[in-house]
Parts: sequence; C-alpha cells; structure tokens
Amino acid sequence: MKKMVLVSAVALIDPDGRVLLAQRPEGKSMAGLWEFPGGKVEPGETPEAALVRELQEELGIDTWTSCLAPLSFASHSYDDFHLLMPVFACRKWQGIVQPREGQKLAWVRAKDLRSYAMPPADIPLIPVLQELL
Repeated sequence: MKKMVLVSAVALIDPDGRVLLAQRPEGKSMAGLWEFPGGKVEPGETPEAALVRELQEELGIDTWTSCLAPLSFASHSYDDFHLLMPVFACRKWQGIVQPREGQKLAWVRAKDLRSYAMPPADIPLIPVLQELL
C-alpha cells in the first residue's frame, strides 16, 4: 500500500479572471512543473487552514477560510505515494503576491493553462477552471 498524502491547493483568481500558477523550484520533486499554490495539510489542520498558512508562507498574502470556496479535488497515484488534493477557489486576499520560496509565478488565463507543463494531478483541474472562468 502507498502512503496517502493530503495536500490542499488553491486557484487564486485575480480581478481580470486569471489564475496564479507557481513553478516548482530546483531541488524539489517535479521541479520546473507549474502547479496551483498550496501545500501539505499538517496533522490537526483543516485543508482550509493549511491554505491560509501556505499562502502566507509561500506568497506573502493573507486570506481567510471564509474566502475559500470548494472547487474540486484531485486524486492521483504517483510511484511512491497517493495524492489526495482538495482544491479551492479564492478571489479575495490582502497583500501583494510575491514568490517567497524561489518559485516563479505566472498569472494565466484559463484558456492558456494547457500551455504550462503541470504535475499529473493538476491536469484534470484545467477543464474545471475553464468552465468556471
């Protein structure tokens, strides 16, 4: 049996209807691929609380659990673990999005998401976002 990893992710949507993607930095698994921001849910933490924490740590912005709308989820089996990833949409935050962990960032229109190489778990989320936006 593979280890189950719970990761929470967000589709940050700006006023122009673009979605934020972050490029995984060198030294991390799947380096160079573009993903929706987020991170592992720590023990005792809800997926929403994990996102609030991760957005502050990774991007320097503040949001609230009440601003996270459930959007979809991904369930994907990688070679050494199984990923379960609830995905939320967020249109309201405070602060300016800045890369704090060496990652590159891109604001992308939903119709252009397939132009970015993504981890296998993120790819099924593209049509969900294209339908939303």
